[in-house]
This record gives sequence, C-alpha cells and structure tokens, in this order.
Amino acid sequence: MSADNSPISDAPPPYDTVIFDCDSTLSGIEGIEELAGDLSPRIEALTRRAMEGELPLEEVFGARLELIRPSRADLARVAEVYAKRALPNAAGLVALLRAAGKRVLVVSGGLALAVRPFAEGLGIAAGEVHAVEAYFDGAGEYRGFDEDSSLARAGGKPELLAALAEQGSLGAIALVGDGATDLEAACVTARFVAFGGVVRRASVFARARVHCTRADMAALVPLLLTRAEIDARSGDPAHGEILRGAARL
Repeated sequence: MSADNSPISDAPPPYDTVIFDCDSTLSGIEGIEELAGDLSPRIEALTRRAMEGELPLEEVFGARLELIRPSRADLARVAEVYAKRALPNAAGLVALLRAAGKRVLVVSGGLALAVRPFAEGLGIAAGEVHAVEAYFDGAGEYRGFDEDSSLARAGGKPELLAALAEQGSLGAIALVGDGATDLEAACVTARFVAFGGVVRRASVFARARVHCTRADMAALVPLLLTRAEIDARSGDPAHGEILRGAARL
C-alpha cells in the first residue's frame, strides 16, 4: 500500500455497482483463520500484518496455505461458517441493492470454494463472485492455489476492477471492505467505505472518508443509496426489515 496518508476522494450516491469484501465484512470471520486450527496464532499474525498493509499480501498468501494445506472438505466447512457468521441484514442489503438496480459483486482474497457458496446464499450470482481458486487431488487434498490470481497479491484488487470495467460497464462503484487490499482499490471507486463492524483497522480508517463501525449491514443503507432510492422501496414489505433497521441505527 502507498505510504500516502492523505484521505481518499469520495463521491456520494447514486452508484451503479456495489462491491463487498467477504472476510470481516459480509461475514464476521477470516476464513483463513477458521482453517488454521492449532496454527491459528501464527496465521492470525500474518493476516493482521497483511491487512494492515505492513506486509505485501503475496508474501503471506501462499505461506499461509502451505502451512494449513486445507482440503476440499475444509473449505466446504468454512463456507458453512461464513453463512452462520453472516452479519445481520447481509442478505437483506443485497436484495435491497439489487431491487434498486445495482450490480452487486464480491471481490475477495479468500478461497473461492468457500466464498462462492456463501455469496450465492446471500443472493449474489456465482459469476459476480471473484476469489482465489484452490486446487485439489482426486481425494480432495490440497495441491496448491492459482498463483496467477490478482487477488493473491498486493495491488491486485484495483487491477481486477479495472479489468472488469473493460469487460462491461460497472459505472460508478462503491466498495465496502475492511483491509489494506480494499483500500488499494479505492482509487478506481466513487466511494470506499471502511468497514469496522468486525475489525477496525486503524491504517484503513485513517485514509477513508466514509466509515461504518456497526456490525449490521443495515448501517450501510444510507451510505450506498440516495434518499430517493430508499424512499422508493419504503412501501415494499420485502425490504421492510432492513429499512427499519437502518432507521434505528
């Protein structure tokens, strides 16, 4: 991450596309730490240093996986934990954004076999989920990961977003995430929301102009939608729960 500590630019809604990180944003866990078991203290330390921007992601990504060597079954289990630990109103926010005509994506440095089914459970299409592929042998044992994935290295998220923009119109983008890799992508977004509802990372909050510290996705409603967009859905019972939650926060 750049040594520049100045606040990043920000433009208010409306947005055409809303992008979420997964770990410590849509869900209250870090998937890699859930996989770590007895290695947890070591893995947590590496993850923290990468998410705070102290170490480039590529220095820790493969090292963590080589230590853990997760099986296909391990990743299926993490997908279930992601879902169990989904933040309140996560699925409701996705539904509200889509009803308002937004494209909703997940862009994550997590492992796709765990992230994708969780995101699909929230109502996000599999094709709108971008994460790192892992490889397994016939018995489901770990055999490596996609080392060419831009999401497995520092600076990869903005590159991926730029590539997606070239493939099809993303329009004005809002990005919600907690880590240094999310902050890196702020340069290609209209708004970056530093999410601290699970973990508040001081280095990320210091640069972001827009913050969310509530562990409830309803708190993001006024940060991602205009008043007119909210009012237009206020009479729809399908969105009543999240809009009432947003009004209370």
